[in-house]
Amino acid sequence: NCYSFQKPEIDLLTFPSSWNLLYFPPDHPPQTLKIALFVKKWPQSSHADRRVEPVSNSKLDRYTVRLVHTESVGLMHAQAKDVTNLAVTWHGIAYESIHSDIIQELLRAPEEEQAAMVTKKVMRVVEEVRFFPRYSHHVATSDHAGDILKRIYMIPEERVHIILNGVDEAIFRPELSLGNELKHELGIPQNGSLILGMSGRLVKDKGHPLIFQALKEIFMENNRFQQSVVLVIAGDGPWGARYKDLGANILVLGPLGRADLAKFYNAIDIFVHPTLRGQGLDQTPLEAILSGKPVMTTRVASLTGSVIVGPELGYTFSPTVESLKKTLYRVWKDGKVVLEKKGKAARQRGLKLFTATKMTAAYERLFLCMSKEAYCKYPNPFY
Repeated sequence: NCYSFQKPEIDLLTFPSSWNLLYFPPDHPPQTLKIALFVKKWPQSSHADRRVEPVSNSKLDRYTVRLVHTESVGLMHAQAKDVTNLAVTWHGIAYESIHSDIIQELLRAPEEEQAAMVTKKVMRVVEEVRFFPRYSHHVATSDHAGDILKRIYMIPEERVHIILNGVDEAIFRPELSLGNELKHELGIPQNGSLILGMSGRLVKDKGHPLIFQALKEIFMENNRFQQSVVLVIAGDGPWGARYKDLGANILVLGPLGRADLAKFYNAIDIFVHPTLRGQGLDQTPLEAILSGKPVMTTRVASLTGSVIVGPELGYTFSPTVESLKKTLYRVWKDGKVVLEKKGKAARQRGLKLFTATKMTAAYERLFLCMSKEAYCKYPNPFY
């Protein structure tokens, strides 16, 4: 006898993991959706500081908008409370920031003024717990944030959806010639030094005092390390000038455009991300991973829960000078061959999770799901 078999379906609204894990066919959507987008700052270089003006619910009705997407509180909760077809993406929530403040307090020098953080931050969490439910659907950009929204903020699981950040896989990809080009420009031997890379804002909460002190101590105690390692830094900020005091093997390039960043990632052997901020999901480690490079990063929950989930993909360290030094020595000892192997494994996972294509497909399906219940059904990936 022959039996017909239909694969069981799941409801996407209660899917507990990242939607990036799922495959959504790249067909054009079967319907056209009018989506109102609200952001806190408009992402244009010529209007980088232009604030979005408040829009009333009556205006939304007048424009016959079917769906609303707001980045954080781009659309305030007082306006959002009666909008049922709305999704909000949180790139950082107050509960996550408390961990960051604890780290920075532990690293605070005795002569620095203590931050009055605890009471203020706790009350901000309380405020968020109160008003977050006014948004009908919540998108978390990390697995950790999704868990917090469900457990701590007590938002029902069918209203919390995890869609990890993605970066442009057409730009950030392995391209040996690009790396060799930058190394030639910088005067770095093609097969010589171990090259560490950092990029982003060169400010305190990104961990630059921590990595600066760790390197300073290593250079003082190990001459071989200092001579065989090059640190290339892309970015701008107050710590840029200070790195030059560590010696000629520290190269500060300043801010780079995306094309030059592609060269940067291809030139390094490992990306170092000493951030002290546990909020959201940073783009720079994802860019490095898609470029085929392993990452060493601080043990903050958003990164260890979504990005470096095992030693085969990279390295993690506690936010202390001693732990960071130990990890830097480990990377140095492992060498280029091990780093290349980890980078390949990281990229294979990154292609499944961290591409712009995967991210946009997940958002598209979420909007379709919000517009029509039938699109919330998906073949069970675990069956």
